[in-house]
Amino acid sequence: MDKTHEYRSDCPLANTLDVLGDKWTLLIIRDLAQNKCTYGDLEKSAENITTSILADRLKKLVKFNLAEKVLYNEKPKRYRYVLTKKGKSLLPILLDLANWGREHLQERREGLK
Repeated sequence: MDKTHEYRSDCPLANTLDVLGDKWTLLIIRDLAQNKCTYGDLEKSAENITTSILADRLKKLVKFNLAEKVLYNEKPKRYRYVLTKKGKSLLPILLDLANWGREHLQERREGLK
């Protein structure tokens, strides 16, 4: 277990949920994978994330080395976020979750229309 971060238990699933288990983090990873890499791009996500939550989750992704903050403009300072190798390793899991939702939550989606 990584001793630089505090986890609630020794359980790997609990540890993963400590990092990824809110309703926004995986959506930000999804957007980064789709080349939405600036703060403005991420803020325009269809799910309407607030700026404070977006800033917090981006810091968390950088802290856990799932994304990297890269300076792309010096004046004014502008940054983009890119998935690291560790962050990209989550993409098959995201696809599996999306496929599960497509298969098992179809009735719910149709009821929203």
